[in-house]
Amino acid sequence: AGESSAAAGTTFKIGGIGPVTGGAALYGLAVQRGAQIAVDEINAAGGINGTQIEFNFQDDEADAEKSVNAYNSLKDWGMQMLMGTVTSTPCVSVAAKTAEDNMFQLTPSGSSVECVQSDNAFRVCFSDPDQGKKSAQYIGEHKLATKVAVIYDSSDTYSTGIYESFKSEAANQGIEVVAEGAFTADNKTDFSVPLQQAQAAGAELVFLPIYYTEASLIITQANKMGYAPQFFGCDGLDGLIGVENFDQSLAEGVMLLTPFSATATDEKSQNFVKAYGDAHNGEIPNQFAADAYDGIYAIKAAAEKAGITPDMDASAICDAMKVAMTEITIDGLTG
Repeated sequence: AGESSAAAGTTFKIGGIGPVTGGAALYGLAVQRGAQIAVDEINAAGGINGTQIEFNFQDDEADAEKSVNAYNSLKDWGMQMLMGTVTSTPCVSVAAKTAEDNMFQLTPSGSSVECVQSDNAFRVCFSDPDQGKKSAQYIGEHKLATKVAVIYDSSDTYSTGIYESFKSEAANQGIEVVAEGAFTADNKTDFSVPLQQAQAAGAELVFLPIYYTEASLIITQANKMGYAPQFFGCDGLDGLIGVENFDQSLAEGVMLLTPFSATATDEKSQNFVKAYGDAHNGEIPNQFAADAYDGIYAIKAAAEKAGITPDMDASAICDAMKVAMTEITIDGLTG
């Protein structure tokens, strides 16, 4: 669709926001690419109720202020619905704006509770408290460890949200949290102190409710110390083996929660993995790509249920979409 037809309200304009550069770029690129595959498939099959989708993805470097700037740019472009943002802290800031504007928002992967506290905002992924609780339950039920250390980012809503629910559920699972090491965004390269504490306390497992970049450093530093506990994390660890200069052999045996596996044998997953690889030099999609793919299909299903048309403004679309989202079910890659 060219500018002229778009101006006449003949396409649905869906915006996306996430980190395409910086420390969490693996997530944002995956979301952008997974969403684009869904958009291309839907457009090739005739669009949403016969209307083509225009998709415009903006980089926020996983920074809240840049994320709000990206949101404002997308509004200037004429965005009618937002599929974003990718990480929790920026998502909370943008969600405050979408609530004010009554703009429909669906985050593929913003998992902190505050991301979707308003009725205009929805998510594809599970929430942080769920991840923390499920992690503790998995460790307890599979008897992976009774003494556990946690290393988390106290400056990050994602990390602290998971950590808090993990800690409360650990008590129900007979798990003793023997060491807790907090770091912040300003101090996240040397983890020798929390690792020494974990080792001295006899932690058989180190729980990492953090992102893959810091996790790669922790696992590397533990190995240099001769400390080899079980490492266990959540969706933030997806991307670990893609970290530059990380010794991939150290990722053997690392466990993480994920709603999607690229090795799944069902036809839908296989087709997605193939389409993604074909478009990106054989690259294997992670769960963020799958969340975004499902997110675009959820928007399509709700848009068709709601009967929205491209000449409607964003607020009218949002009113119709927030009802329709509670009435649809989709059988996606992530469940």
